[in-house]
Amino acid sequence: MSAAPVPWRRRIGALTIPLIGVALVLALVQIARPTQSPAAAAIGGRFSLTDQEGRTVTDADFRGKLMLIYFGYSFCPDLCPTTLSHLMQIYQRLTPAEQAQLAPIFITVDPERDTVAQLAHYVPSFSPALTGLTGSPAAIAAVTRTYHVYARKAGEGADYGVDHSSILYLMGKDGHFLRHFDGDADDQTLLTGLRQALRQ
Repeated sequence: MSAAPVPWRRRIGALTIPLIGVALVLALVQIARPTQSPAAAAIGGRFSLTDQEGRTVTDADFRGKLMLIYFGYSFCPDLCPTTLSHLMQIYQRLTPAEQAQLAPIFITVDPERDTVAQLAHYVPSFSPALTGLTGSPAAIAAVTRTYHVYARKAGEGADYGVDHSSILYLMGKDGHFLRHFDGDADDQTLLTGLRQALRQ
């Protein structure tokens, strides 16, 4: 006497248990596998933006130099101008040879108001050595995402603010992330950190 056929639902159910077991084993192997410098790989990346002179600038244009990048916006009432002023004061304390190896960069998180014309007025007030970058909302969203920058519009009307993180990103001469500084880092922390990176 032949066995009665097994309903298709029971067949699928019988296969599900071993498949789940295989999936769990693969998941455990993946968890156990060592990772390689996740922090270094996770921060930074390619960008194509526009500087205060209206020129297209990419991350590749800074190869061979360290990039010290700050994200903010020109209509920021206090945090951004304070941080940028401090940054450029530290820059001036470096030797000419050290300055030649460092590119201080300001990237806006408010592309709606920070046009090329606005940055052309704002950026030189800190230093002619500072590069200001803007772009389309999509381009700015992409670069803030790759650098894990928090930025969120706060308020309505023309006088809205932008809540944002205050971090200085130090990128290597190859474009890879080296370290970060808090926006309110003291002089010694910045100078020591920059000179250590410049010597590497």
